[in-house]
Amino acid sequence: MAEAGLKPSAQLSAADGHRRERPLTSIQIMFAVALAFGLVLTLNFSGRIKLDRDLGGIHARFAAEIESLLAEQQRLIEELSYVKSDAYVEYWARDEGKMIRDGEVLILPKSSGAQASTRRSAVPLVAFQTTAPEPENWQLWWALFFDGEPPGASDSGRARFPLYE
Repeated sequence: MAEAGLKPSAQLSAADGHRRERPLTSIQIMFAVALAFGLVLTLNFSGRIKLDRDLGGIHARFAAEIESLLAEQQRLIEELSYVKSDAYVEYWARDEGKMIRDGEVLILPKSSGAQASTRRSAVPLVAFQTTAPEPENWQLWWALFFDGEPPGASDSGRARFPLYE
């Protein structure tokens, strides 16, 4: 009789094909919701971690830029205090201002370039023109369009242009 309760293998395969689908239980639904919620939290946290890394890099770059700007500011403050000092004023007066104190003699060496330029400037140059004066553009256009001299060209005593002849 124990064998009578068992189904043959042919009956098992037919029973599997006609198996009814059971609806999801509340435990399965809660597990799926918890799994989806965990997945959303994991993606959110990984995005925040990546954003924090990016912001850390930006912060480090700006901190380095601020440090370099502070160093430049300190250098400029020191340069300003030097320029306002008496030592700089005396340096400028003697070096660039060519000023002297009482009893001193200022000696300026002459370079060979300065002597050559004075020699060249001693010869007076006369400007003269070796070619006939060029006509103005409007006169050329007038001659091209109207095939004649512009009005008043012969009266002004200007040179005749080969285009008009």
